[in-house]
Order: sequence, then structure tokens, then C-alpha cells
Amino acid sequence: MSADGAPDPVYLATAVEIVLRAGDIQLAGRESGFRVAKKGAIDLVTEVDLACERMCRAVLAERFPDHDILAEELSADPGEAARARYRWVFDPLDGTTNYAHGLPIFCASLALELDGQAVVGAIYDPCRRELFTAEKGQGAFVNGAALKASGTEALGDALLVTGFPYDMHLRGPELVELFGLFLHQARAVRRLGSAALDLCYVAAGRFEGFWEQHLKPWDVAAGALVVAEAGGRITGMDGGPFDARAGHLVASNGLVHAAILDVIRDSRSGRSLDRTH
Repeated sequence: MSADGAPDPVYLATAVEIVLRAGDIQLAGRESGFRVAKKGAIDLVTEVDLACERMCRAVLAERFPDHDILAEELSADPGEAARARYRWVFDPLDGTTNYAHGLPIFCASLALELDGQAVVGAIYDPCRRELFTAEKGQGAFVNGAALKASGTEALGDALLVTGFPYDMHLRGPELVELFGLFLHQARAVRRLGSAALDLCYVAAGRFEGFWEQHLKPWDVAAGALVVAEAGGRITGMDGGPFDARAGHLVASNGLVHAAILDVIRDSRSGRSLDRTH
């Protein structure tokens, strides 16, 4: 950290370099073809995921050998405590299922945590050539232009987004019920298949809110910082402080946040919704 508390610029430069290089690998894989394997019943991994992660680990090991790295494919335990003060959290290909099916909604996402709190984030969507970046206390940007969350105040005017876990077939009723309640309360609800981009789109004002559970730290560490630095709000689904390791979150423009939490609270309490926010 610099004297004014801002992260060292070399960290953001490194994060940007890595996600841009990952984007190149992803696009090259679409042209040349790639192998796909299963980690679970519907949870996929491609050789592109692995190539991106190995590239990231090589760059970070050379430049910051005393930093920890937590990444999706080659890390043992996402809940393991960091050994070093600095830890890089990397999703080499967020939206793998989309990627494997040729759907152009995917990205690479990299955050740097200091003492467990994200201070740098970079997310790159190679299909749209959109680079989202954020530094703690320095704002959030897309391709260098400042991001600002939307000014929509009513949930009924809001466009929301969510995601479902890979074990959806085991948790379906609970998640589908909540999805249905938001369909009743909001203008519309989308599901894109990339939590990192969902968060960036909240920061950019394209969505007013995002909720999801059963997440991993690499899904949200960078995107949550982008939301916060764009003037949005991010908490757990219980309304408590956001923790990337907790596995659940609500991100919003701040103005519809309480209404989103109300819907979740009512769903969990079993009450029906007959009011409009």
C-alpha cells in the first residue's frame, strides 16, 4: 500500500495483464477447440480453464513469490485461511458452462486481498472487450470510464439477476421459489451464468440487483469490490457484512437493497408476498 492508503499500482497492472492474457487464451480456445471434462454431474472444466490458471500462477509466482494464490481449479480448499497477508483470488474462466456451449458470456476474474479484504480487482470479458477494474478507495471503471450504480429506487422498476449452483437438482424447490418471488416483485429477472459479470453489470447500472448463494470466493472477490467502488451496496443474503468466503451475497445499487433483503427474508420465513416495494 502507498502512503495515502491506495494499493501499489503494480498490483492493478498485474491483475489487468493476467485477465487480458486469460481472455486471449479463451478466445484462442474457441477457435482451435478444447477438451471438456466433468467435475460433477453438471459442473464442467475445460483445458482452457486450466491453461488460464497455470498462466496466472506462473506470473504471480515470479513477481510476488511471497503472496498466496487461491484459484478455482488447482487449489485444495477455498475455505483455507490465507498464510500471507496478500492473497490473489482467481477465476480463470467464470462461465465455463456458457463457454463450453459456445455462449459468449464468460470472463476471467482476479482480485488481490490484503488481510482478507479485496483491494484490487480486474474482470475481463473478451467477447465484448470490456475490462472492469477497481481499487480500494479509488473507484471502479470499465475500459477507463468511471462506473456508477443505477439510480432506480423501486424494486418494481428494477432489473435483477441471479444464478444457480451446480447442485441445483438437489436444491431446486428452495431456489426456484425465491426466483419466482422476485419475478413477482421486480420488473424482470435474468440469469447470465457468470457471477463476476453479474456483479460488474450491477456496478455499471445495467442491473439494479443480484443475489446468489452457494458461491465460491473466486466467483465474487473481484466483482464485489467493483460494486462497492461504483457506489453500490453488498451484503450477505442475511443482510450481514459481506464475506467472500460465506458463499452468499446480495449486491445492488443500494436503493433497492432493503427491498431485495425483504423478499429473501419473507421467503425464508414462509410468508407469502402480497405487498409491492
